[in-house]
Parts: sequence; structure tokens; C-alpha cells
Amino acid sequence: MYNFVMAFVLCAVAYIIGDVVATLTKAWVPSVFVTAVVMLVGYWTVLPHDLVSDSMLIPFGSTIGIYLLITHMGTVISLKQLIQQWKTIVVCLVGLTGMCLLSWFIGPLFMDKTLVIAGLPPLTGGIVAATTMQKAATDLGLETAAVFAIAMYCIQGFAGYPLTAICLQKEGRRLLKNYREGNVKMTDADRSAIVNATAATSASTGKTLIPPIPKKFDSAVLTLAKLGIVAWGATQLGALTGVSGAIWALVLGVFFTTIGFLDRNSLNKANSYGIVMFALMMYVFDGLKDCTPSMLASIILPMIALIVVGVFGMAVASFVVAKLLKMSFPMAFANGLTALYGFPCDWIITESTCNALAGNPEERDYLMSQMIPSMIVGGFTTVTITSVFIAGWFATLL
Repeated sequence: MYNFVMAFVLCAVAYIIGDVVATLTKAWVPSVFVTAVVMLVGYWTVLPHDLVSDSMLIPFGSTIGIYLLITHMGTVISLKQLIQQWKTIVVCLVGLTGMCLLSWFIGPLFMDKTLVIAGLPPLTGGIVAATTMQKAATDLGLETAAVFAIAMYCIQGFAGYPLTAICLQKEGRRLLKNYREGNVKMTDADRSAIVNATAATSASTGKTLIPPIPKKFDSAVLTLAKLGIVAWGATQLGALTGVSGAIWALVLGVFFTTIGFLDRNSLNKANSYGIVMFALMMYVFDGLKDCTPSMLASIILPMIALIVVGVFGMAVASFVVAKLLKMSFPMAFANGLTALYGFPCDWIITESTCNALAGNPEERDYLMSQMIPSMIVGGFTTVTITSVFIAGWFATLL
């Protein structure tokens, strides 16, 4: 009865369970954590050892899937909004630097340095960073380090969500106090900030160097083909320069979207984002098949230690740069913490905070206008952009 179709269904069920739990808990329990637990317990009990390979989601997820996704990430970055929110970018970069530096020097006191190298990129970003480090560790036969990278990716949200909620609550109360006392007013610029932040996460149009393809020829396969061409160029540049092809895929994705060759939000336009992400996530969880209970027990304490040290380093760096840029520390720290979950969780947590604090629609709109743009740019800076570069570099250090 068991064949490649049933293997695909079992993978889908594990993925769906994670999504359902995340939805019911409003993302406070991360879907990736739930799915990882389901897969891990399943491997220890009833799931076949080669489940993901049997489902035929490998090698798609580990090869063309990841390159399509990274190139796609470049198509959702709003350069205009990044420029407008330059302080947020500085805060995020400094915060990640603080996280990496403190973890690099303090981490080896608690764990093997290989684990520090494998775990830091996933801690600073999302699925791409985790996949990059997992693959690098696996290729070198570092089985524990590969599992450590996956586990870090799955559990980091538990630190990020509550800390971000606390920071945004404090920032929201400060903003509301000024608003209610009449020290500030809602302006047209504030209202447009919400619209711009929304546009940064969805498809957008505008004049570009290359005109758009006529609609009658603009198919989903054409969109995927253009992503594939740019991704292929990234692999070639990676081979020529020695710099990770993943980094080139992101850079080229931004460039070719800016000039109009790639479509905004390409994978979603091609109705392919879901299957690509599913395949990639299953590739990540495939690494859990070799994780034994004893191995998991050996990495839990190092994982917690790295998260604590890394987040503390980010907090210190965020505090310093917030003072220099005359920003609110809670907002600066919240921007940096987007590294631990990214989009759409940054939007969900911020919107939930605004809804909880606001006494009326006007107050909610004001809070959204002040916090949403900064948090969205923070997620782009940490997860979408910087973590790819960090993972590309750290993969060479193993």
C-alpha cells in the first residue's frame, strides 16, 4: 500500500498539522516547530526512514526549489521602502552584528564551535539560511551540526515572539500616550505608510526599463522560466566568483525585478509559491530522519545557550545604536528580533498588538502607521537579505 503517492500524502499531513496549530494559536506556536515534532516523532515510531525521498520532493526542494525561492525573495523587496526606512536597516544590521559577535566569542565556551557556526545563520534568518547550513554540514559529514541547524530554525521563534510582543506593547503604549495627549496627529503620510507597507509584500506595478509582457503571452510557466534564467545566472556567477550562488540569486533577483525582467512576487504570480515552499520545507525536515533521541538530548542545552547569548548580543547592540540614532529602544530591538521569524509573523504580531492596544479605529491606524512599515522592512533586512549573506559566508567556515 505504501508508495510515492502515500509518502507525499504523509508529508502533506505533517505540514498541514503545523499550519493548523499555528493558525489556532495565532502563530504563537510556530508551524515549523509543530511539523518538525510530528516528523521527528514519526521517524522514531511509524514513518519510513526515507519518507521525503520516497515522496519525490527531493531533489526538487534541495536544488531548483531553493534557487527559485531565493530569486523570488529578490522580487518582493521594495527598494523604495528600504531607502525610506534606512534607520531600521542600520538597527537590524548592527543588531545582527552584535548577535554574531557575542555568539562567536562566547558560544564556544558552552559548545563545540562547529555548532556555533551551523546554528548562527538559522538564528539570524529563515529557511534559506537553515537549508544552506544543513547542506554544508551534511556534505562534510557533520550530522549533528546539520540537525542543530534545523532545530535552531524550528525553535528560535519561541524566543522571538514573546520578546517582540513585549517590545511592541511598550512602544505602542508610548505612541498612544503621545497621540492621546495631542502631541502628535494622524497625517496623510501616516496613512500612506500602511498602504506602502502592504504593497511591499504583494505584487506591484510601475514603469521599468523592460516593458511588461502582454497578458495574452504572460503565463505561469513563462514567469517560472524567467526565474529559472536568473537563478541559472546566479549559479554561474557563484562558480566563477567563489561567492555562494544563493547570494547571487538574491542580488540578481532584486536587480532583474528593478529593471522589469522579473515580475513582482513571481512565485505567487505563477501560483507556485506553496509547492516550492512545501518541497523545500520537507527537504529541511528530511534531515531529522537521522536524529536520535540521544542526539536531540545532546543539542538542546547548546541550542538554548546560543539563543540566549545571541539575543542578548542583539539587545546590547540595539540599545547602543538606538541611542545614537535617537530611536526608541523597544522598537529597535523589535526590528532586530524579526530575524527570529520574519514575514508574515512580523506583520501578524504587530497587527495583533495594535488591535489589542487601540481604543478605536483611528488609534489603531496610527499605531499601524508607526510600527508596521518598520517591522516589515526589518523582516526584509534580517531574514530576506542579511541572513542569506551570513549563511553563504558561514558555510565556508565549517
